[in-house]
Amino acid sequence: MSTIEIFYFAKTTISFLNLLTEHIFIKRTLNSYRFILIMAEYCKCHEPHLDITIDENEIEKGAVEIIKAIRPSWPLDQLQFKLFTNGITNKLVGVWYPGHYNEMVLVRVYGHKTDLLINRKDETRNIRILYQAGYAHSLYATFNNGLAYEFLEGVTLTPETVRQPEIYTLIAKRMAQMHLLAPNHDEMSKDPVVWSKIEQFMKLMPKEFSDPDKQLQFTKLIKPYAVLEKEYQFLKETLSKTNSPVVFSHNDLLLGNVIYNRDENIVTFIDYEYSGYNYQAFDIANHFAEFPGLEFPDYSYFPEKHLQKTWLKVYLQTYNNTTKVPESEINQLYDEVNKFVLLPHFLWGCWGLIQSLHSYIDFDYLRYAAIRFDEYFRKKAELF
Repeated sequence: MSTIEIFYFAKTTISFLNLLTEHIFIKRTLNSYRFILIMAEYCKCHEPHLDITIDENEIEKGAVEIIKAIRPSWPLDQLQFKLFTNGITNKLVGVWYPGHYNEMVLVRVYGHKTDLLINRKDETRNIRILYQAGYAHSLYATFNNGLAYEFLEGVTLTPETVRQPEIYTLIAKRMAQMHLLAPNHDEMSKDPVVWSKIEQFMKLMPKEFSDPDKQLQFTKLIKPYAVLEKEYQFLKETLSKTNSPVVFSHNDLLLGNVIYNRDENIVTFIDYEYSGYNYQAFDIANHFAEFPGLEFPDYSYFPEKHLQKTWLKVYLQTYNNTTKVPESEINQLYDEVNKFVLLPHFLWGCWGLIQSLHSYIDFDYLRYAAIRFDEYFRKKAELF
Protein backbone atom coordinates (compact mmCIF):
# COMPACT_ATOMS: atom_id res chain seq x y z
CA MET A 1 0.00 0.00 0.00
CA SER A 2 1.20 3.51 -0.71
CA THR A 3 0.00 7.07 -1.10
CA ILE A 4 0.20 8.38 -4.62
CA GLU A 5 0.46 12.11 -4.90
CA ILE A 6 -0.53 13.45 -8.26
CA PHE A 7 0.16 17.06 -9.05
CA TYR A 8 -3.12 17.57 -10.82
CA PHE A 9 -2.65 21.21 -11.70
CA ALA A 10 0.23 23.62 -11.07
CA LYS A 11 -0.67 24.24 -7.44
CA THR A 12 -3.14 21.44 -6.67
CA THR A 13 -2.19 18.12 -5.10
CA ILE A 14 -4.63 15.27 -4.92
CA SER A 15 -3.75 12.35 -2.67
CA PHE A 16 -5.12 8.91 -3.30
CA LEU A 17 -4.78 6.86 -0.12
CA ASN A 18 -4.56 3.14 0.25
CA LEU A 19 -4.52 2.24 -3.43
CA LEU A 20 -2.13 -0.36 -4.75
CA THR A 21 0.13 1.48 -7.13
CA GLU A 22 -0.12 -1.26 -9.73
CA HIS A 23 -3.86 -0.64 -9.99
CA ILE A 24 -3.48 2.92 -11.25
CA PHE A 25 -1.87 4.01 -14.49
CA ILE A 26 -1.28 7.63 -15.26
CA LYS A 27 -0.53 9.15 -18.58
CA ARG A 28 -0.13 12.73 -19.56
CA THR A 29 -1.68 14.11 -22.69
CA LEU A 30 0.77 15.65 -25.12
CA ASN A 31 -0.74 19.12 -25.12
CA SER A 32 -1.92 19.72 -21.56
CA TYR A 33 -1.31 19.04 -17.89
CA ARG A 34 -4.37 16.89 -17.59
CA PHE A 35 -4.06 13.43 -16.20
CA ILE A 36 -6.18 10.55 -17.35
CA LEU A 37 -6.78 8.07 -14.59
CA ILE A 38 -7.21 4.59 -15.89
CA MET A 39 -8.46 2.35 -13.13
CA ALA A 40 -7.65 -1.17 -14.20
CA GLU A 41 -9.06 -2.57 -11.00
CA TYR A 42 -10.75 0.35 -9.29
CA CYS A 43 -11.46 -1.47 -6.04
CA LYS A 44 -10.98 -5.11 -5.19
CA CYS A 45 -12.41 -4.85 -1.69
CA HIS A 46 -16.06 -3.91 -2.05
CA GLU A 47 -18.20 -2.88 0.89
CA PRO A 48 -20.38 -5.63 2.44
CA HIS A 49 -23.86 -6.32 1.09
CA LEU A 50 -26.51 -6.88 3.77
CA ASP A 51 -29.54 -9.04 3.11
CA ILE A 52 -31.84 -6.45 4.65
CA THR A 53 -34.88 -4.76 3.11
CA ILE A 54 -36.11 -1.58 4.79
CA ASP A 55 -39.74 -0.51 4.73
CA GLU A 56 -39.57 3.14 3.66
CA ASN A 57 -42.43 3.87 6.09
CA GLU A 58 -40.34 2.49 8.98
CA ILE A 59 -36.96 3.83 7.97
CA GLU A 60 -35.63 4.38 11.52
CA LYS A 61 -36.45 0.80 12.52
CA GLY A 62 -34.69 -0.47 9.42
CA ALA A 63 -31.70 1.81 9.99
CA VAL A 64 -31.16 0.17 13.39
CA GLU A 65 -30.69 -3.18 11.64
CA ILE A 66 -28.06 -1.62 9.39
CA ILE A 67 -26.22 -0.12 12.39
CA LYS A 68 -26.23 -3.50 14.15
CA ALA A 69 -24.39 -4.95 11.18
CA ILE A 70 -21.86 -2.22 10.36
CA ARG A 71 -21.40 -0.50 13.76
CA PRO A 72 -21.81 -3.39 16.25
CA SER A 73 -20.14 -1.44 19.08
CA TRP A 74 -22.67 1.41 18.99
CA PRO A 75 -25.14 1.56 21.93
CA LEU A 76 -28.50 0.76 20.32
CA ASP A 77 -30.48 2.26 23.19
CA GLN A 78 -28.80 5.65 22.64
CA LEU A 79 -29.16 5.98 18.89
CA GLN A 80 -30.41 9.29 17.55
CA PHE A 81 -31.98 9.91 14.16
CA LYS A 82 -32.32 12.79 11.74
CA LEU A 83 -34.69 12.45 8.80
CA PHE A 84 -33.60 14.45 5.76
CA THR A 85 -36.72 15.60 3.93
CA ASN A 86 -35.39 17.52 0.92
CA GLY A 87 -34.89 14.51 -1.36
CA ILE A 88 -37.45 13.70 -4.05
CA THR A 89 -36.09 10.35 -5.25
CA ASN A 90 -35.10 8.45 -2.09
CA LYS A 91 -35.62 8.58 1.67
CA LEU A 92 -32.64 9.39 3.89
CA VAL A 93 -31.99 9.15 7.61
CA GLY A 94 -28.86 9.94 9.62
CA VAL A 95 -27.94 7.79 12.64
CA TRP A 96 -25.48 8.57 15.44
CA TYR A 97 -25.21 8.45 19.21
CA PRO A 98 -24.46 11.24 21.73
CA GLY A 99 -20.99 12.73 21.40
CA HIS A 100 -20.42 11.14 17.99
CA TYR A 101 -22.43 13.31 15.62
CA ASN A 102 -19.50 13.58 13.19
CA GLU A 103 -19.51 9.78 12.86
CA MET A 104 -23.11 9.80 11.64
CA VAL A 105 -24.04 7.02 9.23
CA LEU A 106 -26.45 7.97 6.46
CA VAL A 107 -28.94 5.28 5.47
CA ARG A 108 -30.63 5.86 2.12
CA VAL A 109 -33.67 3.83 1.11
CA TYR A 110 -34.38 3.81 -2.59
CA GLY A 111 -37.70 5.32 -3.63
CA HIS A 112 -40.48 3.06 -4.90
CA LYS A 113 -39.81 1.83 -8.44
CA THR A 114 -36.72 4.04 -8.84
CA ASP A 115 -34.82 1.01 -10.13
CA LEU A 116 -36.77 1.65 -13.33
CA LEU A 117 -34.89 4.95 -13.62
CA ILE A 118 -31.51 4.22 -12.10
CA ASN A 119 -28.99 1.43 -12.57
CA ARG A 120 -27.99 0.84 -8.94
CA LYS A 121 -24.98 -1.28 -9.91
CA ASP A 122 -23.64 1.65 -11.94
CA GLU A 123 -24.33 4.01 -9.05
CA THR A 124 -22.28 2.03 -6.53
CA ARG A 125 -19.50 1.59 -9.09
CA ASN A 126 -19.43 5.37 -9.59
CA ILE A 127 -19.28 6.02 -5.85
CA ARG A 128 -16.34 3.64 -5.43
CA ILE A 129 -14.41 5.18 -8.32
CA LEU A 130 -15.08 8.75 -7.21
CA TYR A 131 -14.32 8.01 -3.56
CA GLN A 132 -10.91 6.65 -4.53
CA ALA A 133 -10.33 9.84 -6.52
CA GLY A 134 -11.35 12.06 -3.59
CA TYR A 135 -14.69 13.19 -5.02
CA ALA A 136 -17.30 11.25 -3.06
CA HIS A 137 -18.24 9.96 0.37
CA SER A 138 -17.20 6.53 1.61
CA LEU A 139 -19.65 3.70 1.01
CA TYR A 140 -20.08 1.57 4.15
CA ALA A 141 -22.54 -1.06 2.92
CA THR A 142 -25.24 -1.84 0.43
CA PHE A 143 -28.50 -3.56 1.30
CA ASN A 144 -31.41 -4.88 -0.74
CA ASN A 145 -33.03 -1.50 -1.30
CA GLY A 146 -30.45 1.07 -0.35
CA LEU A 147 -27.03 2.22 0.79
CA ALA A 148 -25.25 3.17 4.00
CA TYR A 149 -22.53 5.77 3.63
CA GLU A 150 -20.42 8.53 5.15
CA PHE A 151 -21.88 11.78 6.50
CA LEU A 152 -20.20 14.93 5.22
CA GLU A 153 -20.22 18.15 7.25
CA GLY A 154 -21.74 21.15 5.53
CA VAL A 155 -24.93 22.63 4.15
CA THR A 156 -26.76 22.21 0.87
CA LEU A 157 -27.24 25.26 -1.31
CA THR A 158 -30.16 27.61 -1.94
CA PRO A 159 -31.00 29.82 -4.94
CA GLU A 160 -29.34 32.65 -3.01
CA THR A 161 -26.14 30.93 -1.88
CA VAL A 162 -25.36 29.27 -5.23
CA ARG A 163 -25.02 32.77 -6.71
CA GLN A 164 -22.39 33.85 -4.18
CA PRO A 165 -18.94 34.16 -5.84
CA GLU A 166 -17.10 32.45 -3.00
CA ILE A 167 -19.33 29.39 -3.47
CA TYR A 168 -19.88 29.19 -7.22
CA THR A 169 -16.13 29.59 -7.79
CA LEU A 170 -15.57 26.42 -5.77
CA ILE A 171 -18.27 24.60 -7.75
CA ALA A 172 -16.86 25.66 -11.12
CA LYS A 173 -13.37 24.49 -10.16
CA ARG A 174 -14.63 21.22 -8.73
CA MET A 175 -16.71 20.44 -11.78
CA ALA A 176 -13.74 21.13 -14.05
CA GLN A 177 -11.58 18.79 -11.98
CA MET A 178 -14.23 16.08 -12.18
CA HIS A 179 -14.47 16.54 -15.95
CA LEU A 180 -10.75 15.89 -16.20
CA LEU A 181 -11.11 12.47 -14.64
CA ALA A 182 -11.36 9.67 -17.14
CA PRO A 183 -12.27 6.45 -15.34
CA ASN A 184 -11.95 3.53 -17.69
CA HIS A 185 -14.09 0.59 -16.69
CA ASP A 186 -15.22 -2.30 -18.86
CA GLU A 187 -18.90 -1.72 -18.10
CA MET A 188 -18.82 2.07 -18.49
CA SER A 189 -19.88 3.43 -21.87
CA LYS A 190 -17.95 6.40 -23.25
CA ASP A 191 -20.94 7.57 -25.29
CA PRO A 192 -22.98 10.57 -24.04
CA VAL A 193 -25.44 9.03 -21.60
CA VAL A 194 -28.14 11.67 -22.03
CA TRP A 195 -29.66 10.22 -25.21
CA SER A 196 -30.09 6.69 -23.91
CA LYS A 197 -31.40 8.06 -20.61
CA ILE A 198 -34.09 10.18 -22.28
CA GLU A 199 -35.07 7.27 -24.52
CA GLN A 200 -35.33 5.06 -21.44
CA PHE A 201 -37.49 7.63 -19.65
CA MET A 202 -39.77 8.16 -22.65
CA LYS A 203 -40.52 4.44 -22.80
CA LEU A 204 -41.48 4.53 -19.11
CA MET A 205 -43.54 7.72 -19.21
CA PRO A 206 -47.27 7.25 -18.54
CA LYS A 207 -49.58 7.93 -21.47
CA GLU A 208 -52.57 8.22 -19.15
CA PHE A 209 -53.58 7.88 -15.48
CA SER A 210 -56.30 5.70 -14.02
CA ASP A 211 -57.21 8.39 -11.48
CA PRO A 212 -59.71 10.75 -13.21
CA ASP A 213 -58.51 13.89 -11.42
CA LYS A 214 -54.89 13.14 -12.19
CA GLN A 215 -55.75 12.34 -15.80
CA LEU A 216 -57.54 15.68 -16.13
CA GLN A 217 -54.49 17.49 -14.75
CA PHE A 218 -52.21 15.46 -17.01
CA THR A 219 -54.07 16.36 -20.21
CA LYS A 220 -54.25 19.99 -19.12
CA LEU A 221 -50.57 20.41 -18.21
CA ILE A 222 -48.59 18.06 -20.47
CA LYS A 223 -48.38 18.10 -24.25
CA PRO A 224 -49.24 14.87 -26.12
CA TYR A 225 -46.60 12.16 -26.30
CA ALA A 226 -46.28 12.58 -30.08
CA VAL A 227 -45.31 16.22 -29.57
CA LEU A 228 -42.69 15.32 -26.95
CA GLU A 229 -41.31 12.56 -29.18
CA LYS A 230 -40.89 15.09 -31.99
CA GLU A 231 -39.12 17.48 -29.62
CA TYR A 232 -36.70 14.76 -28.59
CA GLN A 233 -35.78 14.10 -32.22
CA PHE A 234 -35.20 17.83 -32.68
CA LEU A 235 -32.90 17.93 -29.65
CA LYS A 236 -30.88 14.91 -30.72
CA GLU A 237 -30.47 16.08 -34.31
CA THR A 238 -29.51 19.60 -33.23
CA LEU A 239 -27.30 19.10 -30.19
CA SER A 240 -25.47 15.95 -31.23
CA LYS A 241 -23.85 18.03 -33.97
CA THR A 242 -22.08 20.28 -31.46
CA ASN A 243 -18.40 19.92 -30.63
CA SER A 244 -18.91 19.81 -26.89
CA PRO A 245 -16.36 17.38 -25.38
CA VAL A 246 -17.66 14.19 -23.80
CA VAL A 247 -16.40 14.08 -20.20
CA PHE A 248 -17.12 12.18 -17.01
CA SER A 249 -20.07 14.12 -15.59
CA HIS A 250 -22.24 14.31 -12.50
CA ASN A 251 -25.40 14.89 -14.58
CA ASP A 252 -27.62 15.86 -11.64
CA LEU A 253 -25.95 18.76 -9.87
CA LEU A 254 -29.01 20.34 -8.32
CA LEU A 255 -28.62 22.55 -5.26
CA GLY A 256 -29.24 19.69 -2.83
CA ASN A 257 -26.40 17.69 -4.36
CA VAL A 258 -23.71 20.22 -3.43
CA ILE A 259 -22.42 20.24 0.15
CA TYR A 260 -20.65 23.44 1.18
CA ASN A 261 -18.30 23.28 4.17
CA ARG A 262 -17.66 26.87 5.19
CA ASP A 263 -14.97 26.02 7.76
CA GLU A 264 -12.85 24.12 5.22
CA ASN A 265 -13.96 26.26 2.26
CA ILE A 266 -14.72 23.26 0.08
CA VAL A 267 -17.66 21.87 -1.84
CA THR A 268 -18.42 18.20 -2.28
CA PHE A 269 -20.79 16.74 -4.82
CA ILE A 270 -23.10 13.93 -3.70
CA ASP A 271 -25.62 11.51 -5.23
CA TYR A 272 -24.00 9.97 -8.29
CA GLU A 273 -27.09 8.06 -9.44
CA TYR A 274 -26.96 9.49 -12.95
CA SER A 275 -23.21 9.98 -13.35
CA GLY A 276 -21.43 8.87 -16.49
CA TYR A 277 -19.86 10.18 -19.64
CA ASN A 278 -21.79 13.07 -21.14
CA TYR A 279 -21.43 16.35 -22.95
CA GLN A 280 -19.45 18.93 -21.00
CA ALA A 281 -22.03 21.58 -21.91
CA PHE A 282 -24.87 19.41 -20.59
CA ASP A 283 -23.37 19.04 -17.11
CA ILE A 284 -22.83 22.79 -16.81
CA ALA A 285 -26.22 23.64 -18.31
CA ASN A 286 -27.95 21.19 -15.98
CA HIS A 287 -26.37 22.91 -12.97
CA PHE A 288 -27.36 26.36 -14.24
CA ALA A 289 -30.92 25.12 -14.79
CA GLU A 290 -31.07 24.18 -11.09
CA PHE A 291 -30.20 27.68 -9.82
CA PRO A 292 -33.95 28.51 -9.53
CA GLY A 293 -34.54 25.80 -6.92
CA LEU A 294 -36.52 22.58 -6.90
CA GLU A 295 -40.03 22.51 -5.45
CA PHE A 296 -41.10 26.02 -6.46
CA PRO A 297 -38.47 27.10 -9.00
CA ASP A 298 -38.15 30.83 -9.61
CA TYR A 299 -36.57 31.20 -13.05
CA SER A 300 -35.57 34.77 -12.35
CA TYR A 301 -32.70 33.07 -10.50
CA PHE A 302 -31.40 31.46 -13.68
CA PRO A 303 -27.84 32.86 -13.97
CA GLU A 304 -27.66 35.94 -16.14
CA LYS A 305 -25.04 36.26 -18.88
CA HIS A 306 -22.44 38.07 -16.73
CA LEU A 307 -22.63 35.48 -13.94
CA GLN A 308 -22.48 32.61 -16.42
CA LYS A 309 -19.43 33.99 -18.18
CA THR A 310 -17.65 34.63 -14.87
CA TRP A 311 -18.46 31.06 -13.80
CA LEU A 312 -17.31 29.66 -17.14
CA LYS A 313 -14.04 31.58 -17.01
CA VAL A 314 -13.22 30.02 -13.62
CA TYR A 315 -14.19 26.62 -14.99
CA LEU A 316 -11.98 26.97 -18.08
CA GLN A 317 -9.02 28.23 -16.05
CA THR A 318 -9.08 24.95 -14.15
CA TYR A 319 -10.06 22.74 -17.08
CA ASN A 320 -7.28 24.16 -19.29
CA ASN A 321 -4.77 24.69 -16.46
CA THR A 322 -4.22 28.34 -17.28
CA THR A 323 -4.98 31.74 -15.83
CA LYS A 324 -5.50 33.23 -19.29
CA VAL A 325 -8.64 32.14 -21.08
CA PRO A 326 -9.44 33.81 -24.43
CA GLU A 327 -12.77 35.60 -24.48
CA SER A 328 -13.62 33.68 -27.64
CA GLU A 329 -13.36 30.38 -25.75
CA ILE A 330 -15.62 31.65 -22.97
CA ASN A 331 -18.14 32.84 -25.55
CA GLN A 332 -18.08 29.51 -27.35
CA LEU A 333 -18.76 27.55 -24.16
CA TYR A 334 -21.44 30.06 -23.17
CA ASP A 335 -23.24 29.50 -26.49
CA GLU A 336 -23.00 25.71 -26.15
CA VAL A 337 -24.28 25.72 -22.57
CA ASN A 338 -27.26 27.90 -23.41
CA LYS A 339 -28.30 25.57 -26.21
CA PHE A 340 -27.81 22.50 -24.06
CA VAL A 341 -29.96 23.98 -21.27
CA LEU A 342 -32.96 22.66 -23.20
CA LEU A 343 -31.87 19.08 -22.56
CA PRO A 344 -32.07 19.00 -18.74
CA HIS A 345 -35.50 20.63 -18.79
CA PHE A 346 -36.71 17.93 -21.18
CA LEU A 347 -34.96 15.10 -19.31
CA TRP A 348 -36.30 16.01 -15.88
CA GLY A 349 -39.74 16.70 -17.30
CA CYS A 350 -39.82 13.07 -18.47
CA TRP A 351 -38.49 11.97 -15.09
CA GLY A 352 -41.23 13.88 -13.27
CA LEU A 353 -43.94 12.10 -15.24
CA ILE A 354 -42.55 8.68 -14.30
CA GLN A 355 -42.26 9.66 -10.65
CA SER A 356 -45.83 10.98 -10.67
CA LEU A 357 -46.94 7.44 -11.49
CA HIS A 358 -44.79 5.50 -9.02
CA SER A 359 -43.35 7.56 -6.15
CA TYR A 360 -44.73 7.48 -2.60
CA ILE A 361 -42.86 10.66 -1.63
CA ASP A 362 -45.06 13.66 -0.85
CA PHE A 363 -44.16 15.82 -3.85
CA ASP A 364 -46.22 17.06 -6.79
CA TYR A 365 -44.23 15.40 -9.57
CA LEU A 366 -46.83 16.10 -12.24
CA ARG A 367 -46.71 19.83 -11.56
CA TYR A 368 -42.91 19.63 -11.50
CA ALA A 369 -42.89 17.90 -14.91
CA ALA A 370 -45.16 20.62 -16.30
CA ILE A 371 -42.85 23.35 -14.99
CA ARG A 372 -39.80 21.77 -16.63
CA PHE A 373 -41.54 21.22 -19.97
CA ASP A 374 -42.94 24.76 -19.91
CA GLU A 375 -39.46 26.15 -19.35
CA TYR A 376 -38.15 23.92 -22.14
CA PHE A 377 -40.61 25.36 -24.66
CA ARG A 378 -40.03 28.91 -23.42
CA LYS A 379 -36.25 28.57 -23.79
CA LYS A 380 -36.58 26.89 -27.16
CA ALA A 381 -38.64 29.82 -28.45
CA GLU A 382 -35.83 32.17 -27.36
CA LEU A 383 -33.08 30.16 -29.01
CA PHE A 384 -34.59 28.80 -32.23
